[in-house]
Amino acid sequence: MTTQEILEAARGAKAALALADGASRAQALRSMAAQLCSPDSMTAILAANADDMAAAKGHISEVMLDRLALTEERIRAMAKGIEEVAALPDPVGRVLKRVERPNGLVIEKTAVPMGVIAIIYESRPNVTSDAAALAIKSGNACILRCGKEAHATCLAVMAALKAGIAAAEIPGVSPDCINLLEDTSRASATELMTADGLVDLLIPRGGAGLIRACVENAT
Repeated sequence: MTTQEILEAARGAKAALALADGASRAQALRSMAAQLCSPDSMTAILAANADDMAAAKGHISEVMLDRLALTEERIRAMAKGIEEVAALPDPVGRVLKRVERPNGLVIEKTAVPMGVIAIIYESRPNVTSDAAALAIKSGNACILRCGKEAHATCLAVMAALKAGIAAAEIPGVSPDCINLLEDTSRASATELMTADGLVDLLIPRGGAGLIRACVENAT
């Protein structure tokens, strides 16, 4: 899918997800965690990670290589993280402030989903599952854009997460509510930064250069 098609798919999925109840979103998260640890997903993720590791050696630091590397234990830790997010109190609809006026009028400020959240991050595959889980928990669709060194791994992780959502068969929670860009060029990052009307919040998760680029280019 092109970046534009992914943007439009996320936009189309956001309203139904925002209206899904907390129990449904938690069920989807638990299904995502289970799928991540399935034998087929484990095999696919570890194979993709081996390819990424082989391509990255000699091009990134040993510290970054360690962050990129996945094992069965690390994948299970990612799944556990999703389950922990599922167990958190539902943030949607939480009353943040309540005021009762002298005439009896009650005014409440409540937490609602923001819509479509885009996150640009570097070569850490676990961020893919963390970000997707937090987005669904808070009723938001998300579009993720990872560093090129981790792209095959993150695609495999995203495929497992989407399969988990599909297996849960929950009305309002579509696999299109979480997406990973297939394009890792700078052009795709710029497209996210300037996707007026399609992205409601952009979060850069990385070094100073990435954050500065978002500050300077986001519209």
